[in-house]
Amino acid sequence: MPQTFAPRVHDLGGGFTVKRLLPQAGRRSVGPFVFFDHIGPAELDPAHPMAVRPHPHIGLATVTYLWEGAIMHRDSLGYAQEILPGDVNWMTAGRGIVHSERTPERLLGKPLRMHGLQTWVALPKEHEETAPDFAHHPAATLPVVELPGVRLHVVAGDAFGERSPVKVLARTLYVSVELAAGAALSIPAEHAERALYAVEGELTLDGEPLPLEHLLVLEPGTEPLLRAACDARVMLLGGDPLDGPRHVWWNFVSSSRERIEQAKADWREGRIGQVPGETESIPLPER
Repeated sequence: MPQTFAPRVHDLGGGFTVKRLLPQAGRRSVGPFVFFDHIGPAELDPAHPMAVRPHPHIGLATVTYLWEGAIMHRDSLGYAQEILPGDVNWMTAGRGIVHSERTPERLLGKPLRMHGLQTWVALPKEHEETAPDFAHHPAATLPVVELPGVRLHVVAGDAFGERSPVKVLARTLYVSVELAAGAALSIPAEHAERALYAVEGELTLDGEPLPLEHLLVLEPGTEPLLRAACDARVMLLGGDPLDGPRHVWWNFVSSSRERIEQAKADWREGRIGQVPGETESIPLPER
């Protein structure tokens, strides 16, 4: 039977919530994904724009994918890139990077509808200390697969005979699925680990209701049938299993506890990097 996991909901104020699906006590990862947050949907108060101050990462790649809204990304490599719905921002932290995420200046003081996903992909052990990097892929560059009543956006990795231009370091499955009312989609068994996340709509999987905003981890080798009673949206994620357990502490991911302790000290002492133009940062948590 598939495993089902409910979100942990974090209220950020002003009716803006984030639902965390990974990691869970009963499930630490699906393929290379070790962190999965569902942002919104919500309308940001013009008086309270998104303002995530500079903070560090190691040992992972952050993946931002929006359905609504806009985020301005800035990092310690000097990249400044606005992300819009359907785009992919893929930031490889490797041995260390710092970035901020804010409402774009052009949208300050205006209502802003936000809806999307933020995920982390753990890097393979041999790449954990790779040089940091950043890549932006506009929506128009991502493959789209059209099936009867179904549209598939291949965000990262390979799926349904297509491959995303996003550079991944381990086999990855990340697809945004849109279904029209009455449409059905068989989920192929081509990836070792897979999960479904129902974003909106009324859905069933092999005839059983698929609960909204829950992570459903599929059994390996199965090809369940996803069906929509109304227009619906689902995220399909997974890939090859991790090459060993990962430790996750704050914004750090590593196969080594000692490496995370080093990252703590590096951030405390200001050795990871600075974002040009930013004058503040998020301090190391006292825990």
